[in-house]
Amino acid sequence: MILGDVIEVDYSYDDLLKLFIDDCELRNLREHTIKYYRGELSAFRNLMQKQMVDMNVRDWTGETIKTHGILYMKDKGLKPVTINTRLRAVRAFFNFLEHQNLITNNPMKDIKLLRDRRRIVETFDKKQIKVLLSSCDLRSFTGLRDYTIMLLLLETGVRANELIGINVTDIVWSQKVIRIRNTKGSFERFVPFQNKMKDVLKKYISIRGVVETDSLFITHDNTPLSKKQIQDRIRDYGKKANIENVRCSLHTFRHTFAKMCVLGGCNAFQLQAILGHSTLEVTKVYVNLFSNEVQEGHSKFSPLKNIF
Repeated sequence: MILGDVIEVDYSYDDLLKLFIDDCELRNLREHTIKYYRGELSAFRNLMQKQMVDMNVRDWTGETIKTHGILYMKDKGLKPVTINTRLRAVRAFFNFLEHQNLITNNPMKDIKLLRDRRRIVETFDKKQIKVLLSSCDLRSFTGLRDYTIMLLLLETGVRANELIGINVTDIVWSQKVIRIRNTKGSFERFVPFQNKMKDVLKKYISIRGVVETDSLFITHDNTPLSKKQIQDRIRDYGKKANIENVRCSLHTFRHTFAKMCVLGGCNAFQLQAILGHSTLEVTKVYVNLFSNEVQEGHSKFSPLKNIF
């Protein structure tokens, strides 16, 4: 039955979630994005059920989200960044329901994300990078593979999902670029690499050999290396190298790449293109933090220097 423009059907929360996920698949969103939506919205359903909230979402208001969603998560000790990650999924869900005329009131309409303190961007220093790289046993396949992975992360700054999406055929040797297809914004891009990286890639690929999968990085069983497997390997190398005070992760390599590029004179537009940022806002964070101009400028206007 239809009341006004709203479709009046007794959909359960899970029914609506399925409609939303089906729409995501129809729009050809990345598998990683769909997995994120499904996981966060399922977790949100569970926390609502724990509080005995009526799961008829048509009756939910902004107060429902604030009291049983945001305040509940804060009381449970979840960090603002975690809460915001969940709220973004919930907002996308209810925006879809509103657009499809499945609800009359969007409870997320006036809900704002929590303010979060901007944290210092963690990066490796040169000594830590050398220790990490020297921890790889280049006499073994896995050691050479992991060494190649870390070098490629430092050379290109690619994201974890982009890394595992690289195929051997994505490498354009003549131009010294790699085609990045599994991007966050669905726009393919090319990232450059230099001769040192080219030599290591060629050595790794010669040992990798010809196998059924075209994925660049593979396991001993000739299957594509997963994101979790790479994350675990990087974490293990961090422990082996006794890296302290810095989280040893793929994203730390990305931050390190950005820092070293800025210190090397790379401008915001160049960095945006290589990192694949949709806007300059995120890129500017790196430029503002690591720009030589800021550091050199401080040496001129330092209050302590002028006093003493």
